[in-house]
Amino acid sequence: MSSERIAVLIPGRIHPRVRSRLVDAFDLVEIDRAEDVEGLPEEVRKSIRGAAVSGRFPASLIAALPGLEMIGSFGVGYDGVDVKAAAARGIVVTNTPDVLNDEVADTTIALLLNTLRQFPAAETYLRAGRWEAEGPFPLSPMSLKGRRVGIHGLGRIGLEIAARLAPFKVEIRYHTRRPRSDVPYGYHDSLLSLASAVDTLISIVPATPETKGSINAEVLQALGADGVLINVGRGSTVDQPALIRALEEGTIAAAGLDVYADEPHVPDALIALPNVSLLPHVASGSIPTRNAMADLVADNVISWFAEAKVLTPVPETPQNS
Repeated sequence: MSSERIAVLIPGRIHPRVRSRLVDAFDLVEIDRAEDVEGLPEEVRKSIRGAAVSGRFPASLIAALPGLEMIGSFGVGYDGVDVKAAAARGIVVTNTPDVLNDEVADTTIALLLNTLRQFPAAETYLRAGRWEAEGPFPLSPMSLKGRRVGIHGLGRIGLEIAARLAPFKVEIRYHTRRPRSDVPYGYHDSLLSLASAVDTLISIVPATPETKGSINAEVLQALGADGVLINVGRGSTVDQPALIRALEEGTIAAAGLDVYADEPHVPDALIALPNVSLLPHVASGSIPTRNAMADLVADNVISWFAEAKVLTPVPETPQNS
């Protein structure tokens, strides 16, 4: 390891573009898991000043790196990083907002249409030769027309989803911790109130103690028998067993999911349901978008060590200027 160059830790897998952007300017220290930091020589651990991560960066890893100054996290959500422990040490944490807003919003609309109109099942029907052998695919029982859509979380991505929904001439309402003064949509001060007022609920909130399990049996009951749930935020937001029961029993009509409680495991009971559209957490999963996310991770690391400031700090951590 060069004594002149700054050491940056990469714990686990990360987009290869992050590595390729950093490798010429920094000494990269790569380990398979956060727990493997204990196997590094003490002088190496002390030399590490930056980190780039996609996934977990627990308090134990932060504690093992006495010289750590910043953590660049790949993704808008950064719940895998212990930001409380980082903030206590004055360590800056960054994420990758905005560059994936459009992709996630586009995917949300596609997932909503797939769920309502059953397009994946229709394509499978055609590919299996059933259209020719058996006749037309059955009419979809639901349509987007005339729907009342509630958005759970009206942040950057939520606003993009709402903008895409407007041309469909649906009614839009929302729930966040506080009402916004810059939108024309109806506000509800609780998720239960929102679910009671709409028949389509789109969740795009981060994983926090407040959002964990917030879409529960009571909320699903309020959504009603014509109700549709779309989740492109975090799997932890939904009480997954309650959702499966609601879909099995007709408490709600259908669901479209891109995120799950224990990824990549998806329960067999969920997969077996005919009234769900399931994606493997691909909302931001295009090459251009993931490249842009990787570039933002690298740019944050480079900016910190060149200028002592970052481009996209998360609100919980400080930034020197």
